[in-house]
Amino acid sequence: MMKNWLLAALSATLATGAAAQDKVVFATNWLAQGGHGGFYQALADGTYEEFGLDVEIQQGGPQVNNRPMLAAGRIDFLLTGNLLLSFDNVRNGIPTVVVAAYYEKDPQVLIAHEGQYEGWDDLASAPEVLIGKDGQFSFWQWMTASQGFSDEQLRPYGYNLAGFLNDEKMVQQGYATSEPLYAAKQGAPVDTFLLADQGWSTYASTIEARVEMVEDNPDLVQRFIDASTIGWYNYLYNDPSLGNAAIMEANPEMTAEGLAAEVEQLLALGIIGSGLQSELGIGAIDLDRVQAFYDTVVDAGILEEGSVDLSKVATDQFVNHKVGMDLLK
Repeated sequence: MMKNWLLAALSATLATGAAAQDKVVFATNWLAQGGHGGFYQALADGTYEEFGLDVEIQQGGPQVNNRPMLAAGRIDFLLTGNLLLSFDNVRNGIPTVVVAAYYEKDPQVLIAHEGQYEGWDDLASAPEVLIGKDGQFSFWQWMTASQGFSDEQLRPYGYNLAGFLNDEKMVQQGYATSEPLYAAKQGAPVDTFLLADQGWSTYASTIEARVEMVEDNPDLVQRFIDASTIGWYNYLYNDPSLGNAAIMEANPEMTAEGLAAEVEQLLALGIIGSGLQSELGIGAIDLDRVQAFYDTVVDAGILEEGSVDLSKVATDQFVNHKVGMDLLK
């Protein structure tokens, strides 16, 4: 029997005309990597095409800021970091909205040398904690407000592991699919503490679209989200080889071994495919959780009470439909 998603794809293609695919420009938040695997999979294996979409993926990177491009109409969808950025858009009157959340958990972590600390609570006794500038004005404020950390511990993180590797008592921030793996490669196995497991409950790897597109062309938004979600199921649970090849072509620094390690981390830590996603599908959004995270950041002093109209932050219109779950093995 033909899969439901393929029927939907064929219907969409017929509706728009077999030769008239919709051009979509999708910008990511960094250079191509395993954390973008589902999108590259959908591009490489023809899923976007089956949904009547001609998708161009534009990479982000250290010298690239794709965020202004969305509101300006130069891109159609943006892969962004977490809900704090979306709160900020709404607070500043930028007409964008979150339409899917591909990471159930934020991959932000603290790492410590293996066995040096008994657990998360014990990290608050570390002599020094390396935190980057962005972190100092976001999750660090939450950590000092509610998790027992203090500014006396804070040291700037320069995105180099040298300081950490040379001090066994050092604790530092990291990204679940990078610093823990890099440290282990250099002979320093680590204990990894996911902030999401301690109450930092933001979604991550969210997709933002312009409000105008959501209102005027919801069919296009739905097809892009459905195809991307199917791409993620194929990438994570079936054969990721086409997606990996596309990633490595876009970013030659990536290797098949490294991509496999990233995916293993994503699944092992429940960053994707866990929680609500295990019930309603990858990309799922719980609007009550958006409210709860806003309350968390207000309590931590990161945002002021009433500064964000939460009705404009995200919509669950395009997700929570169990799309792609029939591909699970």
